[in-house]
Amino acid sequence: MSSKKETWKEGMYGDEVREKIVEFAEKGWESIPEEERDMWFSRFKFWGVFHQRDGQESYFMMRLTNANGQMTGEQLRTIGEVAREYATGPVDNPEFGDAWLDFTTRQSIQLHWINLEDVPAIWEKLESVGVTTRSSGGDTMRNIVGCPVAGKDEAELIETQPLLERLQEDLRGDDKLANMPRKFNISVTGCREGCAQDAINGIGLEPSEKELDGEVVTGFNVRIGGGTGSREPRRARSIDTFVVPENAYDLVRGFVELYHEHGRRDNRQKNRSRFFVDDHGTDEVRDLLEEYVDFDLHEAGRNFRDEYTYNAGRPPEEGKVDHVGVHDQPDGRKYVGLNTPVGRMTAREAIALADVAEAYGSGEIRLTRRQNPLIMDVEAEAVDELLDEPLLETHRPEPTPFERGGMACTGTEFCGIALTETKLRLTRTLRWLNANVDVPDDVATIKIHYSGCTADCGHAQTADIGLQGMRAQKDGEIVEALDIGVGGGLGTRPEFVEWVSQRVPADEVPGAIRSLVEAFAAHREAGQTFREWVEDFGIEPVVDLCEPEETSYEDPYMYDAKQSWYPFAEEESPAPTTVDDVPISSD
Repeated sequence: MSSKKETWKEGMYGDEVREKIVEFAEKGWESIPEEERDMWFSRFKFWGVFHQRDGQESYFMMRLTNANGQMTGEQLRTIGEVAREYATGPVDNPEFGDAWLDFTTRQSIQLHWINLEDVPAIWEKLESVGVTTRSSGGDTMRNIVGCPVAGKDEAELIETQPLLERLQEDLRGDDKLANMPRKFNISVTGCREGCAQDAINGIGLEPSEKELDGEVVTGFNVRIGGGTGSREPRRARSIDTFVVPENAYDLVRGFVELYHEHGRRDNRQKNRSRFFVDDHGTDEVRDLLEEYVDFDLHEAGRNFRDEYTYNAGRPPEEGKVDHVGVHDQPDGRKYVGLNTPVGRMTAREAIALADVAEAYGSGEIRLTRRQNPLIMDVEAEAVDELLDEPLLETHRPEPTPFERGGMACTGTEFCGIALTETKLRLTRTLRWLNANVDVPDDVATIKIHYSGCTADCGHAQTADIGLQGMRAQKDGEIVEALDIGVGGGLGTRPEFVEWVSQRVPADEVPGAIRSLVEAFAAHREAGQTFREWVEDFGIEPVVDLCEPEETSYEDPYMYDAKQSWYPFAEEESPAPTTVDDVPISSD
């Protein structure tokens, strides 16, 4: 028996939904029948148009899609202009003000406070420079992720850009495959660092070498069924398959078609690709996959996972842990990675970033899976002048260890399933940690990832210190609270966090983090990273050393607990509103 959402999708999904969005936009928010809104909002997601949480009726989030996080200065400037003109709400965020954009963990961008009536005009402006929102949400193939510096990385083993472009155009562009059982994530890694994070994707290609017909060939090994959500994380599992580059597209497409056809549609709690692999096993999936491709599947080749350092919890001398800072390109030029703690940048800053990328580099900008932007193709002699730009005083290429490791999802500011506010809280927590907690000099980063709920869009499961939103009672009141986990990371041996303290009131979390970092500094061996220390020291002693407590940190929003329409608003919600933010009468 199909679920309710499957019934909705059977009625309409994919490309045809766009016409209805335009129709509703022309007639106005109130033209959507109230009894049909859940259905239409579910369908809208395919086109990247997400209705925001209760109390914010008539406002939408818009998610863009750009494979592998690549864009030009013109494209980012246009996105910044759209944010400045259209992503403005009826109330300011106390930290970020109004008109900003969020970088995502899938190398893309989200805008908030969008009025439905403005969507056609926004599409026209974005699409005029080659930016789309198609297939960025809902039960479909999400933005395809890869090495942010593909084609411009000294450690690259295999060129992936042509494959990424074909997957974007031909696979994600195929409307026949728009309606997947659930969202589906694709990753292509071509470098030695593993920065596309194949371990947490529905299908991930990783660089490999194999001898075929007496010749060593570089291609890809294949892993399937990874993901982090719902407290049921899975590492992507090997299907013992090596594929040559010319067959890589067909293999990925084959698995997409296999999951599209055989994935469960009756139970949305158990129909993600990781559960599909659980149900069938890798051997059976491999056998089924052979029916979807017209070439023989070779056994897996030699992989390079031992060299993976990205988000791996390894010392920086072993390789890049992220792309922040100044790095070499093979052509002698440099790329410069900016740090954007929690992934939020104002519209003004985004436009400035486009300007400096064109002034000092080729204009090309790449986005990473850690919510940071990169400026590409900077001449070596121009680096110092670039580093003096005012924008880089805020988004520094040399951040503190806490700033460098900070990531956060959307949270209750806009998300209907989150349990806590995230981005502002983590911003202030990082600031407090900078001022009150010392980190050993040889530690470049401590990764603190914050998800507002167990869906784990903020990748808490793969952090040094992972935070997930909960609720608790304190002094007789319901408060926002967090579960705290430690020891997660990807790389050679992907591991998810172990939870060491649960339902910690939000105002006691910075104190708990301080106790963990101080214990790390006191008990680590020289050169150990936080993840290595947790693994060596053991979880049980870490549980004892984690001590939540109130500190000088103040959390003024901890009593919201999702009761208000906007965590930072004192007045009542004006929603639903007209395009000019004027409340619409209930009559």
